[in-house]
Amino acid sequence: MTFLSVAQMNSQNDIEANFSVIESLMQQSKAQGASLIVFPENFVCFAAGKQRETATQFEAIQQRLEQLAHQYELWIIAGTLPCPFRPDGSIISDGRVRTVSLCISPEKTEARYDKIHLFDVQVGDAVGGYQESKFFEPGTDVVMAKTPFGHIGLMVCYDLRFPELALHLRAQGANILTAPAAFTYTTGEMHWQLLLQARAMDSQCQVLGAAQQGWHGEKRQTWGHAGATNSRGQVLAITDAEGAQLLTVPFDLNEQNTVRASMPLMQHRKLLQF
Repeated sequence: MTFLSVAQMNSQNDIEANFSVIESLMQQSKAQGASLIVFPENFVCFAAGKQRETATQFEAIQQRLEQLAHQYELWIIAGTLPCPFRPDGSIISDGRVRTVSLCISPEKTEARYDKIHLFDVQVGDAVGGYQESKFFEPGTDVVMAKTPFGHIGLMVCYDLRFPELALHLRAQGANILTAPAAFTYTTGEMHWQLLLQARAMDSQCQVLGAAQQGWHGEKRQTWGHAGATNSRGQVLAITDAEGAQLLTVPFDLNEQNTVRASMPLMQHRKLLQF
């Protein structure tokens, strides 16, 4: 039996203040016997329009997170960080950045996933519309990280709406799907919990949805409700509280194997063409 933590935060534009919360949550996770902690999207800095500025600190922030992972002997899914270069090291020349989720072991960074699906959507909240593609370049590669407690398929926020990504990760051997997010209040209220459960049910993976919650500046409000579902799609835990919160849930690989054997969805799946 392994224990996995899911964080909720109300990150602002003060990196040092956010790091104080990050370390506090890691201390709690360690005290609860967890092997992994998943942080939400924009967890180190949540500041609209400052992505490129924050991206200049990507490597320094990555190194700092690696030090914390080593100090607390915890695996970290480092929510998302803006990064000015692609996985091959090439600089993004048009002023955009990539939304990057890192999987960090107590020894080093093990995997990097660049968010594939970008949120270009009209929502109807105080912001109105979102156009991530104006500021971010999409990633292209599906990424899975191998850990001692299971294989982790890396996803981010809007990715949750695309079941084919979760299914592709399952086909590659994923046991756990991580989903750092900053869902808007409007879309989160409608779909957040439903999506966590649906992707778990589709893929028969445990899904860990870390979330931003509350107000970030005067206009941006996120839904929160960090949560975790098991391989059957049942909710293990979800928070209704505001601000920084931590959920720690069990993960049993043997139980997951039993679920998959009793309902062999991957073997039954037909590749239909319309």
